[in-house]
Amino acid sequence: MKRYRAILLFSVILVLVIGPFSKISANQTNKEGTGDDEIREIIDGMTLEEKIGQLFIVHVYGQTPTDSDYEEINLRNNRGGKNFQEVIENYHVGGIIYFNWTDNIGMPLDAVQVNSLSNGLQQIAMDQSAEIPLFISTDQEGGIVQRVTSPGTVFPGNMALGATRSEAYASRTGSILGNELTSLGVNMNFAPTVDVNMNPENPVIGVRSFGEDPDLVSKLGAAQINAYQDQNVIASAKHFPGHGDTAVDSHYGLPIIDHDLETLHEVDLKPFKEAIDNGIQSIMTGHIVVPALDDSGLPATLSKPILTDLLREELGFEGLIITDSLGMSGANVVPPERVPVEAFKAGADILLNPPNVEVAFNSMLEAVETGEISVERLEASVHRILAAKMNNGLFNDPYTDPGAIESIGSSDHLNAAQEMADRSVTLVKNSDDVLPFQSSDSVFVTGPSMAKPDRLTDLLVDQGIHVEGFSTAASPTEEEINEAVARAEEADKVLVTTYTANTNEQQQQFVQALEDTGKPVIVSAHRNPYDVMAFPEVEGYLSTYSYMDVSINAVANVLTGELNPFGKLPVTIPDMYEIGHSIDYIDTELSADGMKELAAELASQGEFSSDVERKLSLHLTAVSRFERKQAADKVVKHMEGFQDLIQHQLANNAISDKAFSYLDTEAIHLIETWNEND
Repeated sequence: MKRYRAILLFSVILVLVIGPFSKISANQTNKEGTGDDEIREIIDGMTLEEKIGQLFIVHVYGQTPTDSDYEEINLRNNRGGKNFQEVIENYHVGGIIYFNWTDNIGMPLDAVQVNSLSNGLQQIAMDQSAEIPLFISTDQEGGIVQRVTSPGTVFPGNMALGATRSEAYASRTGSILGNELTSLGVNMNFAPTVDVNMNPENPVIGVRSFGEDPDLVSKLGAAQINAYQDQNVIASAKHFPGHGDTAVDSHYGLPIIDHDLETLHEVDLKPFKEAIDNGIQSIMTGHIVVPALDDSGLPATLSKPILTDLLREELGFEGLIITDSLGMSGANVVPPERVPVEAFKAGADILLNPPNVEVAFNSMLEAVETGEISVERLEASVHRILAAKMNNGLFNDPYTDPGAIESIGSSDHLNAAQEMADRSVTLVKNSDDVLPFQSSDSVFVTGPSMAKPDRLTDLLVDQGIHVEGFSTAASPTEEEINEAVARAEEADKVLVTTYTANTNEQQQQFVQALEDTGKPVIVSAHRNPYDVMAFPEVEGYLSTYSYMDVSINAVANVLTGELNPFGKLPVTIPDMYEIGHSIDYIDTELSADGMKELAAELASQGEFSSDVERKLSLHLTAVSRFERKQAADKVVKHMEGFQDLIQHQLANNAISDKAFSYLDTEAIHLIETWNEND
């Protein structure tokens, strides 16, 4: 069952999860009945130092509020104190950001520890004279950037969601991530990434983006934002005004976006406009130079024309403007003590993660005391910060029920993540029907260890394929290449797992050497989908957009034909494949009669009984009559009924997972076709 055709757009009806400990939606106004007068009263009672402290979100090493094991590293790294408690007391900070490398969140996750840390930090903040709760934040985008990992729910990431084209999946992802973050006491998430990835060599965004179509990015971003905020987590769209078309990583350099104004408004800015229209509470700046918006050469983080004139005034954004980390190279184009001051003067409200807390704090204090920054301007940002905390219920109750962590990594959450990964895998090329693997095939699986060839080998063995595996370094050595070639000679087919091979010369040489054996080579790209640009002659090519276990599970099932590949490229592969391209394993006609043939073939393979086949055939016969009458609405209605029927059969173990995958994906294609024709 193999057919090559573009897979049509689909829609998936999915019920959103509801957290067991929901607070009032962040999109509601003034949940606690607090207004400007109450905020003004709080500000009037604050010292200048307390006001300035509210501008900062900082990182601190440690697993508890007073962790003695991390005192030296905190002092050595200029954290502003030897532990969380000292930093909060010394600098009155407005928030904390959690990382894995600071040991705030372990790998694997210890949910009890993180929940306890969050509650302990809030207790310290509320014990201060100002009694202002903290933003507790992290970067939980899903995919390659997620701080909360297993046993929490691990998702394949934004570009995988883009491959599904599903707003429902984007919303479900935000809802689950928001639910699990809230249970850990995290109330602010620096996600989603709404950059429109237009550059195959982009080293920092890539699969963190939903794709290259600004409309798709806008829709999926808005769905995720609303879901986060429904879970009472402040979302942050990033990286304004758009980091998608660069070949420089702003962690290590200063990217320049050379788009003209028309392109900026039609592409880069579009998802941010949509986010603003959907009530986004914060937007993170990018350390990127955009000459069409500001010809000074300053990055957006330090640019008043970009942050104030464009974002605040022209686009009408009234929420929090948050800088990207001030320790990144892209922000350090002025002396260190000037970075926070210039960012604030440009229009930022929150100064994220300064490399030296004392220097940053004192530079802001001096700027206000000397009049470089007015008290009025300072208090405008403090007002926005306090309003966000009030509107998210933090003044009323900043603590999190320890029992809430029971929702983390629930079976419903994990199953949802796997379903999304299953639907995202994209089959791009399949020359001579090299896929799916057959039980008679001898397959050699190899690739960089970070692309998980060993896990994939084990999964294929479990499915009855004769497989040998061999993992290499990220940049395979000559010795590794030679060994792989020797082992490939003994196999029928070679499967290479790659990891951004389009920008890695050694991986390209590795694949070329395997191609030179004359064996059929299939590449499964486990990060960026552009790898095929470097070796266009391979017989087979798939993209998973992720090396997460859920994605490896999914691609194993696609490789063996247990899943019908369903994802669509969310980006263009230059000079090779257009956005939206994909192929699948089905070769019957896309019609009700074609689906009857498909059902008969699946029944002949033992995927369900002849009785089930008769039930399906009867339903599809009715659909066929409506097709002949060109009754689009009835075709769609009855095909939706067919989906309910096979879902019921699956729940009763009357059809296999494989049969469901093939029939359901084909049903979605047929529904989309008739919706387009209606």
